[in-house]
Amino acid sequence: MKRFSIVAPSEKIVPALREKIDALTKPKGSLGRLEELAMQIGRIQQTLAPRLSCPYNIVFAGDHGIADEGVSLSPKEVTRQMISNFIEGGAGICFLSRQHGFRLRVVDAGVDADLSGVRELIGLKIRRGTRNYLYEPAMTLQEMELAVERGASVVRDCHAEGCNVIAFGEMGIGNTASSSMWMHCLTGIPLEKCVGAGSGLDAEGIRHKYDVLRRAMDRYTGDGSVEDVMRWFGGYEMVMAVGAMWQAAELGMIVLVDGFIMTNCMLAASRLYPDVLHYAVFGHKGDESGHALVLGELGARPLLDLGLRLGEGTGAVCAYPIVDSAVRMIGEMATFAGANITKYF
Repeated sequence: MKRFSIVAPSEKIVPALREKIDALTKPKGSLGRLEELAMQIGRIQQTLAPRLSCPYNIVFAGDHGIADEGVSLSPKEVTRQMISNFIEGGAGICFLSRQHGFRLRVVDAGVDADLSGVRELIGLKIRRGTRNYLYEPAMTLQEMELAVERGASVVRDCHAEGCNVIAFGEMGIGNTASSSMWMHCLTGIPLEKCVGAGSGLDAEGIRHKYDVLRRAMDRYTGDGSVEDVMRWFGGYEMVMAVGAMWQAAELGMIVLVDGFIMTNCMLAASRLYPDVLHYAVFGHKGDESGHALVLGELGARPLLDLGLRLGEGTGAVCAYPIVDSAVRMIGEMATFAGANITKYF
């Protein structure tokens, strides 16, 4: 599998960042999380004057073979239909991207439909949906490696256009089930605590979903490694997102992490490259039942809690103005010395 050079940003700049933030015209620490974000972003960019440039949200789309077992309220054709909605600008992520100045890109990672003629769609399809992991691995090792590389290539293209802050979202029927499997396998949290309503299952539907996933887990014969869990239970769109996160971290970009599915992608990414977490800003705590638990496993403190569970990158993009405020704070506020104000703390 493609290797990445991901290292923790240097700590040497931290005292200077702390001094600059404390010299701004406010009581020390009074801007709370904004100060923490400014420290993180300044450290990522290794500058006392961080900036945000050309934000992108990438939606990776793909279908899951496990959906054939009725683990989702929605049929697979919804993925294809939503692709058109993204392209036409009618989806939830579309109005948020317009509102907050994000460029939106949609990637066909493995949708179970022929989308070759869809304009503005980035066609990187590995296969028309993954295999059903109730009976066999979702993808081959070669397919997983290809998905990692293709996800990384999308980020390289965005970076070449001047992007230094990027969010990832997903569209794919069955991907909350697959995310639950990653969460269980990579954290040891009991499976029943990892399984939720997804796109809107009722209590009976959740019980059925759990039963299917438990049987799939019982039949798992892999070696339990991160790579094996990714390929056995993952989706092409999820693996592409992992590769994209690794590439963004290697390039020193800020990664805005969305909801349950993308948090589990960051979980997988961090299990192989722990330093990827230095580049992650967790946008929100979603309404999927396992999201708070996996956030806790990562030691993450999300910026928002709005009861969101749409995916697509919506929570990450909603949180972007807070990140922007942190950068504006360190870049635009006057200092006590510059404004000729006596420190009042």
